[in-house]
Amino acid sequence: MAAEGAALALGLGLAASACASPADRFAQRALALGFEQSVVPGTGFAHVLFRRSGHPAGTLHVYLDGDGTPWLAGRPAADPTPGRDLVLALMALDPAPSVYVGRPCYHGLADTPPCAPTLWTSARYSDAVVQSIAGATARLARDAGAQRVVWLGYSGGGTLAVLAAPRVAASVAVVTVAANLDTDAWIELHGFRPLTASLNPARQRQLPAGLFQRHYVGGRDRLVPEGVVRRGPIDGNSVRVVPDCDHDSCWKALWPAILEEVRRGVGGDG
Repeated sequence: MAAEGAALALGLGLAASACASPADRFAQRALALGFEQSVVPGTGFAHVLFRRSGHPAGTLHVYLDGDGTPWLAGRPAADPTPGRDLVLALMALDPAPSVYVGRPCYHGLADTPPCAPTLWTSARYSDAVVQSIAGATARLARDAGAQRVVWLGYSGGGTLAVLAAPRVAASVAVVTVAANLDTDAWIELHGFRPLTASLNPARQRQLPAGLFQRHYVGGRDRLVPEGVVRRGPIDGNSVRVVPDCDHDSCWKALWPAILEEVRRGVGGDG
């Protein structure tokens, strides 16, 4: 009977997990990694956060995730929250004070005004999205007493990091991994739907010269190849090609070394 009860409990647990939304599953993985969930206002939108408790410090690491699931079966997804926890796993390796800043309308907020499907499809990199991320980050840095912000963005999160960093005075570094930094070239390469209401980093001003930059790209990445990264508004000497990596693989293994490079690049407790 005990075995039958355990099997029933396991079955119910699996069924509940299968029925959970992408936002719920993501939050469960964050909790398992020791992160707490909260919400902070940005500029026009709310943002879900994941972070460890405490950690006052002079430098704050801000993690931005990829695009998640903008489209599903040819229609805008009901919940665009990422299905993978790569960025959470990277942040879990980071000993510095860090926070995962969710995008507007992600992580269970898709039905809250003024959210609409355009904000995770054609307008996923719009001025409104970028400005709200910048506003939320500036608030977080101020509340934490952090004088410096290091942006760490993966895939589309790297796109947003490049767009948002110049809008936050405390920014000292931008690190991207597999980031589509020329969205027009990226769309043309793959035949994706046009991002008609979005900003293209390649059409923006060069990142400020005082920012420490590193832009990592996998030599085997077919989704965001090196050429798309190099066309961004970045210092070309800051691009680092990792031959054996693709879009997803090997970044966790490399992350401690990447963080150490950032620490040396910005000095102090970066």
